[in-house]
Amino acid sequence: MKGRPIHIGLNAHLLSLSQSYRGAGISWYIFNLLKNLARMSPDFCYSAFLSDRAFQEPALALHLSRLPTQHPAVRILWEQFIQPLALRQAGVDLLHALAFVAPLAAPCPFVVTVYDLSFLRYPEAFRPFNRWYLRQFTANSVKRARAVIAISESTRQDVINLLGAPPERVHTIYCGADEQFRPLPAAEIAAFKAARGLPDTFVLFLGTLEPRKNMDGLIRAYALWREQEPSAPPLIIAGGKGWYYRHIFSLVESLNLTDTVRFANYVPQSELPLWYNAASLFVYPSHFEGFGLPVLEAMACGTPVITSTASSLPEVTGTDGAACLVNPADSEALAEAMRHIMADRDLRAGMAQQGLDRAAGFRWDKTAQETVAVYRKALSRAGN
Repeated sequence: MKGRPIHIGLNAHLLSLSQSYRGAGISWYIFNLLKNLARMSPDFCYSAFLSDRAFQEPALALHLSRLPTQHPAVRILWEQFIQPLALRQAGVDLLHALAFVAPLAAPCPFVVTVYDLSFLRYPEAFRPFNRWYLRQFTANSVKRARAVIAISESTRQDVINLLGAPPERVHTIYCGADEQFRPLPAAEIAAFKAARGLPDTFVLFLGTLEPRKNMDGLIRAYALWREQEPSAPPLIIAGGKGWYYRHIFSLVESLNLTDTVRFANYVPQSELPLWYNAASLFVYPSHFEGFGLPVLEAMACGTPVITSTASSLPEVTGTDGAACLVNPADSEALAEAMRHIMADRDLRAGMAQQGLDRAAGFRWDKTAQETVAVYRKALSRAGN
């Protein structure tokens, strides 16, 4: 390596620029990390291995696969059998496995990012083979990695306690809020509301419809609020359908909320700032999150936030008033929090400003800088 830049390989096969659910979550992390890594570390050079031909970044060497790795089985085939050859041919010094798993036959040392251990905490949410692959291969990758990156301290503790990783080898590096998430002009928001037929005032949930997001608790809390205050603003639930979602619609019907609860389906990444800005209150009472990007993005848009005390979410919001934290199992407390915040304009304004201040500390360039620091530690540590 002496006399030439250190060559970092990035497995970015979960990157998707499609306007679908594939472009959220892990893909968004990968996209922002790649863009920011390319702008720093002159003593490093980067090769990104991916299949999405829409991605462009002149500062990265892009190695495009012809295989349709958007399909999990094909991606696993590439990760385990083709990736070692590709790394060797490219002359990679250190691999960053950007999503849980490194190849068993890795020809170089590696760092692995773990987002959460939902496949251990919520195994029923995964198909049997995917669950088995993630459990076995993530544990193996964490054991062999020079370093592990966790996107929250909550995830870091899970990696240590559930996978037995040495604490000194697991590093917490938070996600960032992209610059598109910011307060938008009132005229732009008014035009968006008019185009979408949105009310002037509404409460927003935005995320995948699945049990760990606690949709039942949110809907029951909203029903309690409506009982106490029939004039409460509408609740809009936006997000793609995950698993076990049909009962959510049945619950809305059984609680006679069909006139006041609206489902907006999947929201493209490009529209997210408009939705956050349009909402009067953002509510995200999840049972479990690896990080909780929607909460950070809503705060960055200046929208007051209610979220839960569970897992990583207090790490994102802090505990000094930037958001209201509620026990996700307590629907009455959630109902009261929504009622109280919506009744107090000054409180909402204060939360909005505190949320903006809090969100400003989460930046993707900082994520990239701290990631590079982990690369240096991994390279300086001899052996696996």
